[in-house]
Amino acid sequence: MAKRAVLIGCNYPGTKAELKGCIKDVWRMHKCLINVYGFSEKDVIVLIDTDHSYTQPTGKNIRMALSKLVRSAKPGDVLFLHYSGHGTRLPAETDEEDNTGYDECIVPTDMNLIIDDDFRQFVDKVPRGCRITIVSDCCHSGGLIEAKEQIGDSTDEGTQNSASLFHFKNVLHRNMEQDTIVMRNRSLPLSTLTDILKQKSGKDDIEIGKLRHTLFHVFGEDASPRVKNFTKHKLQHGSGESGGHRILGLVGDLAQQIFEHKPDEDDEGHVEKRGGSKKEEHAASVKRSLLDCGILLSGCQSDQTCADASPNGNSDTAYGAFSNVIQDIIEETNGAVTNRELVLKARTMLKRQGFSQKPGLYCGVNNVHAPFVC
Repeated sequence: MAKRAVLIGCNYPGTKAELKGCIKDVWRMHKCLINVYGFSEKDVIVLIDTDHSYTQPTGKNIRMALSKLVRSAKPGDVLFLHYSGHGTRLPAETDEEDNTGYDECIVPTDMNLIIDDDFRQFVDKVPRGCRITIVSDCCHSGGLIEAKEQIGDSTDEGTQNSASLFHFKNVLHRNMEQDTIVMRNRSLPLSTLTDILKQKSGKDDIEIGKLRHTLFHVFGEDASPRVKNFTKHKLQHGSGESGGHRILGLVGDLAQQIFEHKPDEDDEGHVEKRGGSKKEEHAASVKRSLLDCGILLSGCQSDQTCADASPNGNSDTAYGAFSNVIQDIIEETNGAVTNRELVLKARTMLKRQGFSQKPGLYCGVNNVHAPFVC
């Protein structure tokens, strides 16, 4: 049985999006996987943006790391992914059957968003008999793999209480156990995303309603498969009176070069099969619910924010609130804790510490009481 992991930390140093605790989260989890869960150091891949001797957590590099993680898997293997960084939400496409109304995304260090559907595709490629555990310590992380909600209230309940979290200020100061905690939230406002993309693209006319076109324009072939498919659809079918001509003007020759001469591929050049009837899609959904090997432990619900905390304002001791309580629980239990127990304990501890976020558990029923990690 092989044990492999990918750990991703994005602090976005020197930008308007800068966080403080994400890299520390990664190194604490790195130590935990090796010392508690028996992972070999060579099988734990680290992507961080504060040390250029490590692979940078760009959108392309993250997708390549996840693709290799999944493609190396065999039945019986244990796969693990930890992400600490910003999350954000894009308005869902009009034909999307998404009862949260948004696409949840993680935010790589270069702003090349990875969307929930991208994660779902990775999970769907994990072979039967192998499972992948995902810890996501970022805002709006409850819907990342679109698995069955086992612990959580992001979709149909608790919306009145959690809606106020959208007004959570970017930086807060709170006294906890005689320490002053400086807190940032790990939600990247779309206004900040557009400002950074303006700098990257050199364009000043970027609008929130055209972010997918902008992401494609900036990142081209390295953009999210979801973004490329969206742009391809618009290119082929157009929209409005000016139709495809307007879209062509937005994406330019780059779109034609990619879409006219290349089939849909993943990050390692493997052709993706897409499409299918509604009946086939339903059958696939039923099979997924029965055989799903994906386990998501989210730091909050899809409409909430996660805290990035710095005790006494010291960035050297900063941490993600969810990542921190996970480490406390593992230390308390010596790692012998189920997914359900860990999330319930994390909720209790975060509430006791004064944090509003509510971690969630998303997985098939067969993995609710499975041991965390392995």
